[in-house]
Amino acid sequence: MSLKKATLLIVIILFIDQISKFYIKTHFALNDKVVVFNWFQIVFVENEGMAWGTKMSDFITFISERTAKLILTLFRIVAVCFISYWLVNSIKKKSTTILIVAISLIFAGALGNIIDSVFYGVIFNDSLGQVATFLPDDGGYDTLFHGKVVDMLHFPMWSGFLPDWIPFVGGDYFTFFEPVFNVADMAISTGIGMLIVFNRKAFPHSKSREHIF
Repeated sequence: MSLKKATLLIVIILFIDQISKFYIKTHFALNDKVVVFNWFQIVFVENEGMAWGTKMSDFITFISERTAKLILTLFRIVAVCFISYWLVNSIKKKSTTILIVAISLIFAGALGNIIDSVFYGVIFNDSLGQVATFLPDDGGYDTLFHGKVVDMLHFPMWSGFLPDWIPFVGGDYFTFFEPVFNVADMAISTGIGMLIVFNRKAFPHSKSREHIF
């Protein structure tokens, strides 16, 4: 797979991701919901931290949330630089198409969420109780590198009380699938899933030497 095709894939994913986030941000107030099907909803939430809404400050208690947010954003930028190097290097080595597609998906997803974290605090105002404005006259809701990631895809395929015989969580109300995510998250998950499921094809082993008897 060529660099041109990988770049095209990345651009398409980034475009879909950012268009969907821009639309949600400029048409939905925070926590607004549209039920498309019983098992699929559009729910506008903003994620300030890592996966599942976890914050770095939850683990490193001696730093403030703003400092933790900045560290997380900078870490994401460094990580995406390493991913881009991995992608270019894999293309130069003519690695398998599966590997290059997987890395491209991970790179596009990571970059999509970085754009939110770096710029959205500056280019949008707050969505709490109102629909945000793009490039508001009175400025954004936060400073550079302190933006929140926009999530909107929710798939509550099943909800109900768990059987009492299940240890620890028996009798609790449970929803599958509870987290709200975005296109960038889907790209990252798909890329990682490809590397796990198609591991042997993505990283083919060198052919064993023929034995002479």
